[in-house]
Amino acid sequence: MAKPQVGIVIGSISDKEYIMETCKILDFFGIQYELTVCSAHRTPAKAAEYAGNAAKNGLEIIIAGAGAAAHLGGVLASHTLLPVIGVPIPSSALKGVDALYSTVQMPGGIPVATMAIGKSGAKNAGIFAAEILALKNPSLIKKLKEYRKELADKVEKDNKKLKSS
Repeated sequence: MAKPQVGIVIGSISDKEYIMETCKILDFFGIQYELTVCSAHRTPAKAAEYAGNAAKNGLEIIIAGAGAAAHLGGVLASHTLLPVIGVPIPSSALKGVDALYSTVQMPGGIPVATMAIGKSGAKNAGIFAAEILALKNPSLIKKLKEYRKELADKVEKDNKKLKSS
């Protein structure tokens, strides 16, 4: 089995439901990944170690999915130079707005590319990771173009269905 290129870190096992959308997309594009539970607040040393060793372990991108006001993406980004993509998870009473703010409001100098809240953000994190990896992989560029064409074709098909009903 090929070494993972993407490390997916979730703050809690309850975040798995959402981050599976990322996994589906990476599977679709044939991108190897690993999935880890690691909390920015409950296991901060583990988070720092994971991010600090990510490049050495062959990872090229980290995707962090966390809910509430967890700063998982920021904590990971502060310990690596790899691109970090944050996915706010709607797991609190604030329905992910707190997670969005804690992920997107990074201080200048430590970026986290932040996706939308929930499953659509998780899906987009996988696509964004594929786009980053495609910079060095022409076969991924081809797959991404095909994927976009399928999306456009579905819209046209839906439009025809709407017009004929």
